[in-house]
Amino acid sequence: MSQSSPSLTLPYIQAGQAQKHVTHNEAVEQLDLLVQLVVQDFVTATPPGNAAEGQSWVVGAAANGVWAGRTDEIASWRGGGWLYVLPKEGWRAWGEAEGEIRVYTGGSWVSLPAADPDLNNLDGVGVGASYDATNKLTVAADATLLNNAGTGHQLKINKAAAGDTASLLYQTGFSGRAEMGLAGNDDFSVKVSADGASFTEGLRVDATTGMTTAVALTGGAVDVAPDTVVTVPTPCQSGGVLLTVFRPVPSGHPLAAHGGFFIYDTGTSAGLVMIGKGGSLENLGNAVLTGGDGTAGLSGIAAMTGSLQFLNRTTETLTYNVTFLGGLPGR
Repeated sequence: MSQSSPSLTLPYIQAGQAQKHVTHNEAVEQLDLLVQLVVQDFVTATPPGNAAEGQSWVVGAAANGVWAGRTDEIASWRGGGWLYVLPKEGWRAWGEAEGEIRVYTGGSWVSLPAADPDLNNLDGVGVGASYDATNKLTVAADATLLNNAGTGHQLKINKAAAGDTASLLYQTGFSGRAEMGLAGNDDFSVKVSADGASFTEGLRVDATTGMTTAVALTGGAVDVAPDTVVTVPTPCQSGGVLLTVFRPVPSGHPLAAHGGFFIYDTGTSAGLVMIGKGGSLENLGNAVLTGGDGTAGLSGIAAMTGSLQFLNRTTETLTYNVTFLGGLPGR
């Protein structure tokens, strides 16, 4: 039979042993020392002359006196003398002076790793609340701050495909009341609801053209180079279009003579009805423009199925602000 236990090296009482209480008490003494191990510090190298019964130290470097040669061992004052225990890999002790737990590893006592715990691939996180299978991150708080770590900060909401949704949903009593983002396509839209079930779109920004539709109002701006045509899809087959023209920034000078207001038809019988226009804007009807049509020095407008065309025959790039009035997309 072994003389001591494998982990704490506690002495075993042997068969037929006399004075069994001595061995038993020695084991209890070591248990009293090692269980919930607390030391005064990890650095003292000279045995203190006023140690109290039961006080322990991890012997410091360059130990001297009766502690000589026992660096990193545990020395405990017991029964008027020093009890020494050689630590094993993985033992932990609380240091009163240091105010921290240290672990014995690689032949010395070191602070527990300062690295953050592994927070990757968690099932979920709840802050002031509990997460669930759908809401993997749940926060219950008066406010949530996402601050920059440098000069800027981006909050990214990604979706897998154009037909999916990436949006922010605003709720009342956990019932949707407003939604903004990419809802089922790549156009940016803002929708509202009174019941959380039926939503009405109030604003849409076309992903391709940048045109903005606000119920019955759609607008945007395009830069058109000299002798160039830009084709702009219309939000509906018929309605009104207001064209205002400017020199690009930094000038931004308005060119009122190049502007006008028309009733358009971009259905199968494309055409334009002029309500009013400046002298430098030509109504080119339903012709398919190429860039060399119309009169040099003027702007031109023409209709085609599903789109309007804007022509710049001047010698400088111009900005054409286009505003559609009336009608709703798809109606």
